Amino acid sequence: MGQQVIDFLNRILGNGNDLVVLFGSAIPVTEMRATIPLGILKYGMDPLWTGVLALVGSTLPVPLLLLFFEKFLVWIRKVRWLGWFSRFLDNRVQKNAKKVERYAEIGLIIFVGIPLPGTGLWTGSMVASFLGLDFKKSFVCVVLGGVMSAVIMVGLSLMIKYGLIQLNLF
Repeated sequence: MGQQVIDFLNRILGNGNDLVVLFGSAIPVTEMRATIPLGILKYGMDPLWTGVLALVGSTLPVPLLLLFFEKFLVWIRKVRWLGWFSRFLDNRVQKNAKKVERYAEIGLIIFVGIPLPGTGLWTGSMVASFLGLDFKKSFVCVVLGGVMSAVIMVGLSLMIKYGLIQLNLF
């Protein structure tokens, strides 16, 4: 069964590098900040395709986070041995909530769109859920921020690839 799924995905997506970009982008630490440069600079993938795959991958967890993060946070606070994790998530979300709260939707778009550590679709979705923002508006804002982030990361990766910025990433 597992091999059939992999074969199916390879037929749709082309190869394993595509899968790394797609699913690597769904991981909160890496998101598009790591997978777009990896796809373009290391794997030599088409920049537009890499950006689309990374955006789709980063968007996969967004609906779940928007719908269930606050409930998850309430539940995790009750589990004694996960208290440290609860405090970590609480602190991270509350710190970032202040940045978003003042400007609401536009603040959420910009927060998600700037590809820096601690920002991104995961954190933006958690903040939106924590603040109780409307699901549809939050989803649109997070995705728009994701598009902004993907464009920035593709642009930066191309500048590195063509020597306009000197960085040795790989």
